[in-house]
Amino acid sequence: MPNVLRDRIALTSALLAPLLVALALVPIRPHVSSANLALILVVVVVAVAALGSRTAGAVAALSAAAWFDFFLTRPYQHFTISDGDDIVTTLLLLAVGVAVSQLAAHARTLKLVTITGAAHLARIHETARLVQAGASPYAVVDQVRQQLIEILGLRGCRFEHGTLLGRHPRLEQDGSLAAGRAHWNLDRGGWPGEEIELRASVGGRYLGRFMLLPEPGAAVPPVQTRLVAISLADHVGAALDTAGPVLDR
Repeated sequence: MPNVLRDRIALTSALLAPLLVALALVPIRPHVSSANLALILVVVVVAVAALGSRTAGAVAALSAAAWFDFFLTRPYQHFTISDGDDIVTTLLLLAVGVAVSQLAAHARTLKLVTITGAAHLARIHETARLVQAGASPYAVVDQVRQQLIEILGLRGCRFEHGTLLGRHPRLEQDGSLAAGRAHWNLDRGGWPGEEIELRASVGGRYLGRFMLLPEPGAAVPPVQTRLVAISLADHVGAALDTAGPVLDR
């Protein structure tokens, strides 16, 4: 599911789910303690946070506390509380809901990072194995070109053999971007609106370059992903060095 759609669904659920559950609990509120009713709403908050973002989790916690106050504490159908214990329970519901929702969202983020990291390692291993098997440098170039498009979210990518032509922004070995003699602030400015050079070299010797064309307005991948792209380009440099001089196609 696309992230934008998932976040919208999560925010809608954050607003509506606590309300609907609180309404469902109204018939049993005389028979169940306020603490247990609050725990049920905490479960709703955790479910929303696991689906969406930290923002959705925080909104769900606020919504749960508000509807707990309105429907499940005396006087009913008023945003006031007459019992001191219910005030404490409401505050605890809000605090625990926010804390647990943040933990749930953090756990989801860690899972995503783990999955993404494993996928990147698999790409590097696959390319290294191709180079070690003595595959054609053209095959290595084509594979890495496609991998770069996927992991960097590019609109296009081509490879150039031979000497440098032009002064394009360059993706450096540390994942930063050089534009002329200055460094481009990727966090603030995003990708520049032109092709970006990613060199394929070995032992400091330049053998070719990938020309990366980002999607307009696309988010810049994190530095860990950019370092994976650099590692893949280095494997191309190793393949070209092993094969000797290769003419451009």
